[in-house]
Amino acid sequence: MELIILFISIFIAVVVCLIVRHRGIIECISVIASLIAFVASVMIVFKVVALGIYAPFQFFSVDALGAIIMLLIALVGFAATMYSVWYLREETANQVIGFTRVKQYFILLNLFLGAMFLAVVSSNPIFTWISIEATTLSTAFLISFYNKPAAMEAAWKYLIINSIGLLLGFFGTLLYFTSLQATGGGGLATWNSLLSNAAHLNPSIAKIAFIFILIGYGTKVGLVPMHTWLPDAHSKAPAPISALLSGVLLNVAFIAMLRFKVITDASVGSGFSQKLLIAFGLISIIVASLIIFTQKNYKRLLAYSSIENMGIVTLGFGFGGLGVFAAILHIIYHSLIKSALFFSTGNMLLKYNSAKIKDVKGAINVIPITSILFLTGFFAITGTPPFGIFLTKIFILSAGIQTHLVITIIAIFFMAILFIGFFKHVVAMIFGEQSADIKTGEASMWLIVPQFALVAIAFYLSFHIPSFIHTLITVAVSHY
Repeated sequence: MELIILFISIFIAVVVCLIVRHRGIIECISVIASLIAFVASVMIVFKVVALGIYAPFQFFSVDALGAIIMLLIALVGFAATMYSVWYLREETANQVIGFTRVKQYFILLNLFLGAMFLAVVSSNPIFTWISIEATTLSTAFLISFYNKPAAMEAAWKYLIINSIGLLLGFFGTLLYFTSLQATGGGGLATWNSLLSNAAHLNPSIAKIAFIFILIGYGTKVGLVPMHTWLPDAHSKAPAPISALLSGVLLNVAFIAMLRFKVITDASVGSGFSQKLLIAFGLISIIVASLIIFTQKNYKRLLAYSSIENMGIVTLGFGFGGLGVFAAILHIIYHSLIKSALFFSTGNMLLKYNSAKIKDVKGAINVIPITSILFLTGFFAITGTPPFGIFLTKIFILSAGIQTHLVITIIAIFFMAILFIGFFKHVVAMIFGEQSADIKTGEASMWLIVPQFALVAIAFYLSFHIPSFIHTLITVAVSHY
């Protein structure tokens, strides 16, 4: 029932946005739909805690990790929708966009959220693939939202690279289907049926299939070297969409990849997939850490931070054991904090009318609340105590230090390098000499509330993990 309410609310929001020509109604219905989706997601989460797996229909199933990702989609989605209302009002007031663009934005935003929900709850790998491909189509138009040449280039780059990547992922998916035994007329292939038939999967085919999956879905996750679309796309999209891309969408693709990892492990053992995850995780950390020094755009700065953090998560799943527990917790912290950071960049863009780092100086005096939240988010996302990412990094590195000492040392070194490069840019933006022609003051306090709420939740979770979240993580660790 909860899933039906969730999808119906989003569907109604899309239809209303299509037919209504009143901006207030479009904004209101979008916010209400995201709120209903959040409440429904919370109800589903508690059902998963109680039942282990929530499967109300043949086509839908939510496990522990799926419940966590679903809750993150709902929470960040609600915050992004709230932020979008006031952000687009400021853009309209500045004559950057008109009503038609606002209408298109909320239609695509609701479709984007619906596709991500569907990808997480679908019990069929093909439906999951279709849903993730749908996120590519909806967000491509959002990335090119401002119709500028650089944004159009980023959108095409995003569309082409991700479509090719997902096509490879689809081929890998079909290879897994070779394990299914003939059933008198067939039936719906589910994640569970693939797992139960993993013993019938040829080990060589399983290895080849997982390589295709890792490259295909790894493209969507932003793992190096398939990451080339990510900095462009995340830097050109409107700030709330950048928050959803970095904070949520990467996780949706990652969970699909993990589900295939479980099937592969059941066929050939965990060693093969773990070695690949460690390799891709480490190279992602290294490349992001080195490139971040030369960044001139603060949204690209956050995009490369996302690549590093997904590399850390991948490394955690590669190390296994405690690393898996810490990686799932890291996903939660990263989603909340990175989304809040992108909201902050939206406020900076509205105030300075530029995404270049060199144009943002003395932000602590110009937009003090945003600057404090941005600085807090920087320390949180780079793993500075007492924020939770500090502990998740420690746990992940602890999981690898006994069996992969050299790799762990390399990872620590480049994490430190990234902190230095990131810190250099942030200090210049926050504490540099203020330009005389910039008017001080926040654009709107409503633009502060969503990012403050996400930072506050992340800070609270750094000291106390609610029992239901702990239960979900523990159950997820036992499966992944």
